[in-house]
This record gives sequence, structure tokens and C-alpha cells, in this order.
Amino acid sequence: MKHIENVSRRGFLKKLGISSTALVLGVQLPSMLTIPKALAAVTGSDIFSPSVYVQIGADNIVSVVVHRSEMGQGIRTSIPMIVADEIGADWQQIAVVQGLGDKKYGSQNTDGSRSVRRFYQPLREAGAAARMMLQQAAAQQWQVDVSETTAENSTIVHKKSGRVLPFGSLVSAASKLKLPEQSALILKAKKDFNLIGKSDVALVDGKKIATGATTYGFDIELDNMQYAVIARPPVLGAKVKSFNSEAAKAIAGVIDVVQMPDLEEPAIFKPLGGVAVIAKNTWAAIKGREALDIKWHESEHQSYNSEEYKKALANSCDNPAKTLRSKGNVDKALADAKQVITASYYVPELIHVPMEPPAAAAHFHNGIFDIWACTQTPQSAQGTVAQILGVAPEKVNINVTLLGGGFGRKSKPDFVVEAALLSKQLNVPIKVMWTREDEVKNGYYHAVSYQKLVAGIDENNQVTAWQHHAAEPPIGSTFSKGADLIGTEASLGFIDMPYDIANVSCAIGKAPAHTRIGWMRSVTNINHVFAISSFIDELAQAKGVDSKDNLIAMLGADRKIDFAKENADYSNYGETLDKFPVDTARMKAVIEKVSEMAKWGRKLPKGHGLGIAMHRSFVSYVACIVEVSENSDGKIKVDDVWMAVDCGLAVNPERIRSQMEGAAIFALSLTFFSELTAKNGVIEQNNFDSYQVARIADAPTTHVEIIESDAPPGGVGEPGVPPIAPAICNAIFNATGKRYRELPLKKYGIV
Repeated sequence: MKHIENVSRRGFLKKLGISSTALVLGVQLPSMLTIPKALAAVTGSDIFSPSVYVQIGADNIVSVVVHRSEMGQGIRTSIPMIVADEIGADWQQIAVVQGLGDKKYGSQNTDGSRSVRRFYQPLREAGAAARMMLQQAAAQQWQVDVSETTAENSTIVHKKSGRVLPFGSLVSAASKLKLPEQSALILKAKKDFNLIGKSDVALVDGKKIATGATTYGFDIELDNMQYAVIARPPVLGAKVKSFNSEAAKAIAGVIDVVQMPDLEEPAIFKPLGGVAVIAKNTWAAIKGREALDIKWHESEHQSYNSEEYKKALANSCDNPAKTLRSKGNVDKALADAKQVITASYYVPELIHVPMEPPAAAAHFHNGIFDIWACTQTPQSAQGTVAQILGVAPEKVNINVTLLGGGFGRKSKPDFVVEAALLSKQLNVPIKVMWTREDEVKNGYYHAVSYQKLVAGIDENNQVTAWQHHAAEPPIGSTFSKGADLIGTEASLGFIDMPYDIANVSCAIGKAPAHTRIGWMRSVTNINHVFAISSFIDELAQAKGVDSKDNLIAMLGADRKIDFAKENADYSNYGETLDKFPVDTARMKAVIEKVSEMAKWGRKLPKGHGLGIAMHRSFVSYVACIVEVSENSDGKIKVDDVWMAVDCGLAVNPERIRSQMEGAAIFALSLTFFSELTAKNGVIEQNNFDSYQVARIADAPTTHVEIIESDAPPGGVGEPGVPPIAPAICNAIFNATGKRYRELPLKKYGIV
């Protein structure tokens, strides 16, 4: 790997403004040459638009522009791997350029585990087009048939004669050639991959991360930059009544105090409002904020109290407002059942808490915003700043830094807008810093959820009825006040329950939002899968059968499920069922594989238990088994986690394993420790002492196996999260005989 660049827009255009000495594949900017058919734009919010640029320079360097954000998931490694492999480039001759926020890239939202699955084929096509043009240029120079040439290690080779030409010597001639039609592209066979599917490709950013040589949002420093922290409303929608600006300005280092625009709901990505303190350094800004003595107007959300809200959600489950999936006659099947099993599950409000809180630096000058931010959504950040500040998007330059974690929080660019607003008003470079307390008190939250499940078991020990009621404030409420849960969110582990049951009903209750609800890693799969996979295990106990055998049996015959046939509006993560079917055979395969890995059924020491769960999300399949142990004090520890993942073709196996390992830790935190509560609309937690996450001593040994597959690549970053919590709770039941249906488990005193 040669190097990584993150250049300004003007620098980027200058870099790519080459005609005679480089072959450029990408979107048509003024100085670019041509657009391959492989990169033709298609409609859709997150369908491939001209987004990935490939430049082969006369210096033999292949530059790949990565349009998505790197936050440890390895996208700045995986995208170049795909392109480099298809071109036939030497990995040591690859340079990575971080893409900027620009509509020309299409969607840049790095969430939903979409980066590889959406761009794998177009990236290969772009690489193949470049390779074929280089081969043609070499064949013409040698006066041989192009079929006699190959691309190897950044050279074109004619094996019959032994002649070799480096890429760089061919780019001028290649750039003058007609681009091959998409239908004429010849992609490499899987057996010929040199990088794709290999585990020995190091993380591009790895060494720099380990040595502190990377640049995160918090690291940005600009000439004459000032620092801002903001006192935001303690309750969503509260507006400033009064504050003491003079007391704040009396703090050494404080430069100015600025009241922010009040928030008018819906929140969307707008700043929350409040009062900003600008200072020579962050500490002075924080101390100035403490001196503000702000008084707030009341907000309608002051009625939000967690315990009362929990009861309201439970009542809402008893009286659901809308049925989202219906099959057969559940009421009759329950009435006819030999056994009726009922259970309720609760997941509290949660928050992302990436190690790096949000931060953005903005410099408004000459009518232009130059912004540096740890954002998952550079284009969304660009568009939101443009809309709120009243400028054209092309006047907003979003430079993407490395993200110190994201998990969906940094998909919301409210913090970027804050920096832009202050820089324009004060006419100086401003960096807005969110503290950990700011993030916990004023972030976007993962929805609290209450769920009630009822199942009927007949005289043949078969589950014949399934009723699932859920109540949780929807993400849509952040964008449209008063919105209800819709099919897109319900498709995340709720209406896509895959078990073969004759009578099914899935319905939702009303759940008004009192905070900003946003997507978090695996989104509402967290809530739904905790309930469903725990309940499936409870059904196994009621039937008196093995939990793993029950999973396999309840999946029924191998089949591909179309939930539309059961009156469900299933979104399938934005993918077609033809390309990414809901396949029960693949579900069974990961269950069988993980059972083999963990030696399911083996004799365990006293106080130990195994728990199993499986779920398909983001069009990938993950099954996990957890082993827990109980000590003499009744405390529970997760000792081992086994995970089998079928994510289709595994582009970057090492990153897949690391994502599964990270998912296990992330989910373990949610299972044992993490919880937000509200009193009179105010979030009661503020830092890691009150919003706990897993520490290193809590980390289990995690074993990951990737199932070989020729299916298209699926998602990786999120699918490992949902099955962990139910597997843990199922394991605890098998170890102790105690069933836990509410998270976090710390409330029971077992950790």
C-alpha cells in the first residue's frame, strides 16, 4: 500500500485534472476524461451512482478514491482490494484517496452495512474496464491479439514473447481508447483472485492508528481556530429563557458567547439550540459554559419518565394499532392450542457512545464553507449545511477525517451544522467539540422497546400460532413528528420472523417519541431479535426439546420466504429478493456450523450453560453460541462466543472476523450494562460511570468461522450484533434455570 490521502476539493480536482499522463475512470468532472458504462448512474437513494474513481498515473500508482467513511470497519481497505484485484494491480502500488462530500459521488451514507454489498459489482466492472483498456493498448503496441495479454502486478504481460509493460507506460494510449461496453467486460474468475477473499491483507490504516499518526475529527487544527462547546437543552425542544453571558466571558480564555437558533421539531439533523461558548481552548470553553446559569422554557417532552413510559408501552402492546403481518387465524389457533406460552421483553433506551464523540471544524471564508468532520455522511453533511445556512451545496466542502467509532451516531450531521453556523457568525475558524456528557445527554438514541409474544403449541408438540406485539418510538419520528413505525423499521427482525408457523400475526402499538430517535448498529434488530430468539428458546423448553434441534425444526423445509404473501411490506434492506432471498437453508447451515464449532451437546461443568440464537440481517446470516459460567457469588461471566457467518462472498475475511468480534463486545455491553433513563424529560446518565459499557475484563474469547459462499456479498458491520443478547440469556437459563426478559442484566445483580 503506497499511501492514503485526504485532500481538499481544489487539491483533489488538481490531482485528477490530468489528460495525457493518467487513465481516469469515474464521474465526469471538468478535467476528467471518460465515464465507463460500469459507472453509469442509476436512480435510487442508495444505488450506485458515479461514486468511485480510479486513476492510474504515469508513475504506475493506482489511486482509488474511497467515497465512504472509515471508522475501523476497514472500508478503506476493502474497496481498494476489489478494484486492485480486478485491475491486476500490485497492492504495494495502490494509493487510497478519501472521497469528499459531493453529490457527484451519489450516496455516501456509511451505514446499513451497504458499502461492499452495494458496490462490489460496479467496482469490479470499473477495474475490469481499466484492465481491458490497458491490455488493448499493450496489444496494439506489440501488434498481438489482446487475448494473449494478461495483467499481473501492475504490468501487462505477453507471455509468448516475455514482453512486459508497466501500467504507467500505457495510460496515455489507453485513455484514448473507446471504453468497453458493460456487456463486453470480462471479470476475473474467483479462482484467479489475488486479494479478494484473502486473509493476509493488512488494514490500510492499521499502522497509523497504532502509532497515533492518523487524523480524527478531534485532531483537526486550523490557523487562528477557536474552540466551542454548547450548552444544549436538557429536554428535547426546550428553548433558552435566559443566561449569564458576562459570567461566562469572565472566565480566562473565553472569547465570546453566542445563542444558537432554537430547534423547531421535527429534529431531523438540525442543531438542538442552546448557547455556545467560544474560547481559546476547549477547557476554557467548558468552564465558561458552566458559568452560563441558563434558564430554560418548559417543553412538552418534560412528561417523559422512563418507568411510566414503560407501562404505557406495555399497555400499547395490549392494544396494538396496526397489523403489519398476518397469516391464517391466530385467535382460533390459540384457542385450540394444548399449551399457550406468553412472555414479554423489554429493551431500554440506548446510545452509541463511540470512543470519539462528535467533532467538526469549519472555516467560512469568501462565501465558502471548508469543513473537517468525523462524519459517516459527508454528502448529507454537505446538503444539511447548505440547506440551513442558505448556500449552494457546491459552496460546502466536507473533508472526511478518520472516525473514532460511529455506530450510526455520526450519520447525523447536527454537529457539523453547529460548527458551520458559528464560523459564519463569528467569521473565524471554529471547532465544535462534543464532550462525552454532551453525547449521552443530547445524542440520538436507540429506541426503547416493549414486546409481548404469545404462541400456541398443539397436541403434536408443534407451534401452530405466533402473535407478536411491539411498541417502540420510531426513527421516523425524528423526521416527521408523530410518525408511527413503518414497514422499513418493522422489517428489521419483526415482520421477517422466518419460522414455519401456520398462523402468524405481527402488530405494533402507538409509541410517541420524546427524544431524538436514530439508527444504531443493527437498529431495531436489537430489540426484535432479543425477544424472538429468547422466546424461541422458551418454546423449546415448553416442548421439552433441544434448543438447537428446535431452531432447525421450526425453520421447516428449505425454502425462500416472500413475506408479501403474508400481507407484510418487507423492505429486505433495500435489496431485491431475487438477488438476496430470505433462505432458510442458509439459516440452517450457520446453525449447524456454529453447533459444530461449540460442540453443542457436550457435557458442561456445573454452573456453565450454552445458549444459541440465529438471525438474518442486512442480507447476511449469523448464528452464535455463548457459553456462560456462574461463580459462587451468583455472578455471570461470558466465557466464549462462537459465531458462524454467511455473508455471501467474503471480500475481506480478516475484517469480517474483526467485525464479528467487535459486534460480540458491542452486544455484550447492551446485554449486561447499558441503559438510559429519563426523569421529567432529562436523561439521567452522563458518562461511562453511569452509562456502562463492557470493559476488557468482560470480553469473552470469540471464535468466528466464515461459511464459503458464491452468493453476492452481504452486510458485515451489523449482522453480528442481534443474536448475541438472546444467546447470552438462553445460556444463563441453561446454567442457572433463571430466565431474564429485560435488559440490562445488571439490574438483577448478576454482574
